Amino acid sequence: MTESGTPGSHAVKVKGVITWVAVADALKAEVRLYDRLFAVPQPDTTDTTDKNYHKELNPDSLKMVTAYVEPSLASAKGDEKFQFERHGYFVADRKDHMPPPLNGGEGKSVFNRVAGMKDSWGK
Repeated sequence: MTESGTPGSHAVKVKGVITWVAVADALKAEVRLYDRLFAVPQPDTTDTTDKNYHKELNPDSLKMVTAYVEPSLASAKGDEKFQFERHGYFVADRKDHMPPPLNGGEGKSVFNRVAGMKDSWGK
């Protein structure tokens, strides 16, 4: 457990510790935020006679954003799992994530969200 030095801080149970990434060391990464594929809970039960599922697709089922992560994630292997603070659980993309070559140069960091975090802010 960590203590802040604030009087009474020892009485507060710490649920977790957030680590911030230093700007000077941060690694630029592509992060894919996957959401529900369909905009309706049960697409096969809607009242469409033509069964055109394209109409029921969620247009926001994939958002791609740029994030800055710990430099150690550059060497992650495909399918290696991580928790990104307050955002969920992510996996290094097995196809598109490329660690930097041993002889130098740049790789490409790509992470896919596999599960979001339950938001308890303000509860």
